[in-house]
Amino acid sequence: MSSATTELKREFLKLLEEDEEFRLAVAAKLGLLEILNELRRLREDLNKHMIESSKRFEAIERKLLEHDKRFEAIESELKKLREDFNRHVKESSKRFEAIERKLLEHDKRFEAIERKLLEHDKRFEAIERKLLEHDKRFEAIERKLEEHDRKFNEIIEQIKKIWEVLADHSRRLANLEDALGALTESTYAKFTLDAIMYECSAQNDKVVSWQRNARVDEEDIDLLVVTEKRVYVVEVKVRPKHEDVGRVLAKAELVKSKLFPDKEVIPVLTGTRIGSEIVSYAVGKGVRVLSW
Repeated sequence: MSSATTELKREFLKLLEEDEEFRLAVAAKLGLLEILNELRRLREDLNKHMIESSKRFEAIERKLLEHDKRFEAIESELKKLREDFNRHVKESSKRFEAIERKLLEHDKRFEAIERKLLEHDKRFEAIERKLLEHDKRFEAIERKLEEHDRKFNEIIEQIKKIWEVLADHSRRLANLEDALGALTESTYAKFTLDAIMYECSAQNDKVVSWQRNARVDEEDIDLLVVTEKRVYVVEVKVRPKHEDVGRVLAKAELVKSKLFPDKEVIPVLTGTRIGSEIVSYAVGKGVRVLSW
């Protein structure tokens, strides 16, 4: 390279360093001016951003200070809580130790109970074996009872049939007794009527009418005999009693008052097996007694 070129370069670099106008002119030629301006704007924007960031950092620092105060309060509260928790843990530990001691005592008691339960289990097993034996016996007894029930039912059926036969016999006997009673009453009434008619013929008295089972004012009269002079009210009883005397007297008074007030009304009690006491009582009351 020639010395003139070297000298030119040296002068050019010197002008760039010392002459600002020359430097800007060269930069403009090279397109560096716009770059410098952009860098200048960037520096201004950066400065603004730095200022704003500084303000933001100051605000953040203030908030951090507030948070620090809050955290300090929280740490103080946590410290109290930790102390309370530790105290509670110590108390709980003591309680748990007491509970553990009680649990150990309970374990010993449960072991004793388990031993007793094992003994009881053995006893229950023996009882169950006995119950099984009893069940077998009860089953045998139940079978026998079923047989007895069947036989008992058969006996009951037989008894029912016997009762039916007895009831039928009772009905027949009652009918027979009624028929016999009616026949007996009719017989005694016939004997009494014959006696009254014989008496009337001997006394020149004539039987005007006679009626079996006469009815006066709803009152039954076994035999009512009317003659020209008298009226006979007859009560027929197989075995008369004291009340029958009063009954025939009441019927005689009813017949006299209602039908024959102008005639003599004679109450008559007739039957069989009339005791002397009844005869005396009846005669004393004015009642004639005819015993057959």
